[in-house]
Amino acid sequence: MARGFTGVFVRTLHRILVTGGAGFIGSAFIRYLLRQSDFTGHIVNYDLLTYAANQEMTSLKHPRYHFIQGDICNQRFIEQLLLEHEIDTIVHFAAESHVDRSIQSAAPFIETNVKGTLHLLEAVKKLPHIHFHHVSTDEVYGTLGESGCFNEHSPYRPNSPYAASKAASDHVVRAFTVTYRLSTTLSHCSNNYGPGQFPEKFIPLMIHHCLEGKPLPVYGQGAQVRDWLYVDDHAAAIWTILQKGKSGEVYDIGAGAEWTNLNLLHLLIDLLAEHTRADPERYRAQIRFVQDRPGHDFRYALDASKIQRELGWKSETPLPTGLKKTIRSYCRARV
Repeated sequence: MARGFTGVFVRTLHRILVTGGAGFIGSAFIRYLLRQSDFTGHIVNYDLLTYAANQEMTSLKHPRYHFIQGDICNQRFIEQLLLEHEIDTIVHFAAESHVDRSIQSAAPFIETNVKGTLHLLEAVKKLPHIHFHHVSTDEVYGTLGESGCFNEHSPYRPNSPYAASKAASDHVVRAFTVTYRLSTTLSHCSNNYGPGQFPEKFIPLMIHHCLEGKPLPVYGQGAQVRDWLYVDDHAAAIWTILQKGKSGEVYDIGAGAEWTNLNLLHLLIDLLAEHTRADPERYRAQIRFVQDRPGHDFRYALDASKIQRELGWKSETPLPTGLKKTIRSYCRARV
């Protein structure tokens, strides 16, 4: 992504609107922020509550937290909300994010991810004191071979309708930053995991299917490689960007924890079997190799040296540690 207007802005970070704050990453960010001693402000969670929403976020009790149900495409309502709650910062998580669903039907991804982002930026254009942080994905860069990493200067080559919708929204953010001199930051992250993730995603799906005795579907031969980022580490990275990042800049957030899907599944099985005191071979017998999905990217990896060097953030949760926390959470939820 090319650079736009850059500079250091004094950000109050006192009244933050989080879009998609009932989603997996957005809700983790809210809980993380409310635990931080250096955040004394208020959070407004604005979420449509679609199928993957964490309904517990609607009733979260905290004196500095407020939930509002709504659509990011409702620009008039957003403008009223920004004024009423005196918002100074928007952290934009709200997105359709499941690749398989985007292959089945791309239209909802364009509507939410592109048009929704546009409506938010149009609102910010009228209130340019607001800082806008856009949360994006490594999938906008396309696919890698056996070696190398994407970085903030890598060209965009999205290969799925989901990735294309996120790439388009990135470009809209850049255009508004340059044209209207808005204060924005943008981040790309690698695959997130952790407690509370909707079970259509790989790790929670495999945990649920193991425990329920269902087949464990693995695309192709499971050779695709992903970098796995614990969701609280991602939340910490975004908070660091909000505090220290330069306006107009892009930051790539990776954990340096690359695993093939099949090897990750075997690790997950071993840890789950240890937790449940089951025979791991029983879980392995449930593995089924299925036809690969169209346009399946082979490998993603992000070079996180910029955010480490300039802002002092780095991933702190080793994959086995994060997986154990995730497993414990899902097993508790089943009791």
